[in-house]
Amino acid sequence: MKETESQEIRIRINEKEVVIPRNSTIFQLRSRYRPAADVMIYNGFQVAADQSVNQGDEIVFIKKGEVPSQEEFECLMVARHTPGVHQKIKSSVVGIAGLGGLGSSIAIALTRVGIGKLILVDFDVVEPSNLNRQQYFYHQIGLPKVEALKENLLKINPYVKLLIHHEKLDRNNVEEIFKEAMVVVEAFDRADQKAMLINVVSEKLPDAYMVAASGVAGYGDNNEIKTLRFTRKIFIVGDQKTAAQPGTGLMAPRVGIAAHHQANTVLRILLGED
Repeated sequence: MKETESQEIRIRINEKEVVIPRNSTIFQLRSRYRPAADVMIYNGFQVAADQSVNQGDEIVFIKKGEVPSQEEFECLMVARHTPGVHQKIKSSVVGIAGLGGLGSSIAIALTRVGIGKLILVDFDVVEPSNLNRQQYFYHQIGLPKVEALKENLLKINPYVKLLIHHEKLDRNNVEEIFKEAMVVVEAFDRADQKAMLINVVSEKLPDAYMVAASGVAGYGDNNEIKTLRFTRKIFIVGDQKTAAQPGTGLMAPRVGIAAHHQANTVLRILLGED
């Protein structure tokens, strides 16, 4: 019995655990499980050469152009993730306050990562000047941002859970709206709204983390955008100085850098890396 066990290992192929002979190779497994596969992803990295696999490895085989079933879609979408990430975050709930340049980009990044549920809040509608940095389209002008972003996110991942609120956040509704959130992301433009949200979340949702932004305008040095830990549960992203004002606008490149700082900080918190 011991000899038999020593000759077998357990790995995951397209998210299903299988027992295979020790010293099996990727090409052998493709021939056995997915002979038509064009893409082979080994522990999050696409490979072209054959190699042996080891205990606990994760392999995903994909046939280009083939639309997967709902059951398999999640596995294939996150195939390029670092192994183990998706299992940890697929049940997470994240709230995003404000769906402008920061919030809409953060929502897309987290949808692609595979966050289980997003709570999206904004009272505004899409208008033409939004399109210089926000993740909307010409045909969506005039739509509530929550509706337009929901449409776009579901085109990326039709199985992500979305809870939308077309309303303005204030001290009276923050707690109720974000009560499920493990992390609340602040993505407002105005300083008074930022302060209100941080204060209310700190007071009424003490278990939630907060990822906020300050100083993302203009086209200054990329590397001045940093992520700072303000308190144990509050992180601030930005250069801490460059606010939007006459002569200093908000544009896609720098806003996008900050948004992805925020999204990656959310991911690190959920993975216990904070």
